[in-house]
Amino acid sequence: MKSIIIDDEALARGIIREYLEAYPSIAIAEECENGFEGLKAIQHHQPGLIFLDIQMPKINGFEMLELLDHPPAVIFTTAFDEYAMKAFEANAIDYLLKPFSQQRFNKAVEKFLSLQQSNARSIDALLDTASLSPAQSERIVVKNGNKIKIIPTREIWYIEAADDFVKIYTKEGYFLKNKTMSHLEKVLDPRYFVRCHRSYIVNIQEITRIVPYEKESQIAILRTGAKVPVSRNGYARMKAALGG
Repeated sequence: MKSIIIDDEALARGIIREYLEAYPSIAIAEECENGFEGLKAIQHHQPGLIFLDIQMPKINGFEMLELLDHPPAVIFTTAFDEYAMKAFEANAIDYLLKPFSQQRFNKAVEKFLSLQQSNARSIDALLDTASLSPAQSERIVVKNGNKIKIIPTREIWYIEAADDFVKIYTKEGYFLKNKTMSHLEKVLDPRYFVRCHRSYIVNIQEITRIVPYEKESQIAILRTGAKVPVSRNGYARMKAALGG
């Protein structure tokens, strides 16, 4: 089985490399210092298992996993983080809390060797739980062709449903993200983002006025001139968010 170690600390990568010597059936295909390198390495090597740190520069481990269409099996290696622990424990994904011993490492590896496969559903559930962390709600990471784009949420104008994706509109145009509207509604700060319509979430700081449209519906006019539909229920939510 091919594996990849993704951790910004050289010492941590060295410990995993040393502990893996006890498992000749697991080969290290590559070692990576950040999520950008990790994403490219996973796409190139298609490993069966990765050892993934959470707190890394540029993009963190959760954000890297979100960008993968088919995540491999994961053993997380992390320092203590309240939201990370909640996500791991709620969704049965194994993790190693730094510093960890050879014995604890062996337990995690034996678990994954017995499974011999990725549990994509558990990873999706884990990412949904982890995304509720305040730090995770301050930005959205998307793939833009072969590049990775980090979008601070304050720069988002509005979001539109698009089949299995959403369109995130900013001054640079729109970006596709493979998430649901319900997920983003939970993640984004409700003080600034309101589900104004079944298919739209709007940044209320971008609204200049709201005008009647059709029976029991409105149109929100943004500073850019963009028009976002507002349903009756969405209008009530918007008024509550604005304190009206």
